[in-house]
Amino acid sequence: MTSSTRRHVIIIGGGASGVLLTYQLLHRPTSDLRVTLIEQRPAIGRGIAYHTGNPDHLLNVRASNMSALPDQPDHFWRWLSSRDPGAPLCLDPYCFVPRRIYGDYIASLLEQQIADPADGQRLSILQGTCVDINEGPASVSVKLDDGRSLVADTVVLATGHDTRANRPAHADPWAPPSSAPIDTDATVLIQGTGLTMVDYVLSLLRDGHRGPIVAMSRRGLLAKPHRHVNASQIDETDVPFGASINDLLRWLRDRIDRNATVGVDWRSVIDGLRPYTQRLWHELPRASKRRFLEHAHAWWDVHRHRMAPEVEARIIQALDSGQLTLMAAKVASIEPTNTGARVTYRRRGDANPLEMQVGAVVDCTGIVKDPRATLNPAVRSLFDCSLARVDPLCIGIETDRNCAIIKRDGTASRCLYAVGPITRAAFWEIMAIPDIRNQCAALATLLVDTASEDRPQTAS
Repeated sequence: MTSSTRRHVIIIGGGASGVLLTYQLLHRPTSDLRVTLIEQRPAIGRGIAYHTGNPDHLLNVRASNMSALPDQPDHFWRWLSSRDPGAPLCLDPYCFVPRRIYGDYIASLLEQQIADPADGQRLSILQGTCVDINEGPASVSVKLDDGRSLVADTVVLATGHDTRANRPAHADPWAPPSSAPIDTDATVLIQGTGLTMVDYVLSLLRDGHRGPIVAMSRRGLLAKPHRHVNASQIDETDVPFGASINDLLRWLRDRIDRNATVGVDWRSVIDGLRPYTQRLWHELPRASKRRFLEHAHAWWDVHRHRMAPEVEARIIQALDSGQLTLMAAKVASIEPTNTGARVTYRRRGDANPLEMQVGAVVDCTGIVKDPRATLNPAVRSLFDCSLARVDPLCIGIETDRNCAIIKRDGTASRCLYAVGPITRAAFWEIMAIPDIRNQCAALATLLVDTASEDRPQTAS
């Protein structure tokens, strides 16, 4: 089949989600699809998570669980072990490697296709920003910021996390502190106490920051550390699917308590529940989903999304020395000054406002929570053309269980799909590689099978 007659899939976003889906589409046994991968950065496979050059920024998942391929669970470990034996990064599969190294691994998945001229007919990688998507009767067209236009049979959004626009008096949480620049003796206020905060503290320390660091969030919770434990075996029939959030959390606490009496770490139970979290979310009543987001989300995150033991040691050291302070409080106002900003805040449970003078404010509260506030022009164009809608909880664009984007009229598109964090409304646990790789494999199977069904049959 010639390249002009192959069905064409355009993937918007060349971070981890986009590369994983591209790999799966090109490597399905019966696949004859042509794929165009569009990424605004010069390098693929990085995205927000893996573009960091800081070696102190480690994966939050052990190497043994980070294979990009669901049918080869040791794929990443074998790739890692095949690197220069004189400089091993890991002593065993339970280690946590620098995220920049994992970015190299993701990029390596497409090296063969990029290097092989024959595969050039099936894979094209374009650097640019998609600014417009339009669905026609039999095809989809996309337009890039440089004026280029492309037409495909299917378009998949793999745009990853949607970050906030940088505000006045705020330093960029994804850039090194030295690029701000931040006075090494000044007080730094970090809004948010999650894993993004942890990364920024590590960056400050690596850049030689000497001043106080205050990390502030509504509850002041810090991510728990990983421990070398195995996941508990939880039978599917024991999981209370469809229960209210109160009943579900009561069941989880009871199971953790029972296991603790026989010496089983709580992490084992949380990890054992992982195969069922997407179904639990899907079957959770909407009112319970809302209650979870309002009251239990932060508690779940600090137990579910943990930091590497080496990172924990650095953070504990900073806390014990007094350089880092965690605070349960809420910012009321930020007023820029000649030397940084004057911050007014209220501690949790205290109505009296307090003030502090800081040299910099860093917003590490994470991703954009409401998709309607997105700055991504591709997603904006879908909203503007009624080709997508926000889910009722306003945490993602709405998709069905096959990743098809739901239009404003409630119908599922037959040629517009999405993968990765942007689909959290339907899948919830869809931020980590172990979840995204399964999603990409399932969507690739669907698209390849659909292409095979649509292919004209030759006469015998």
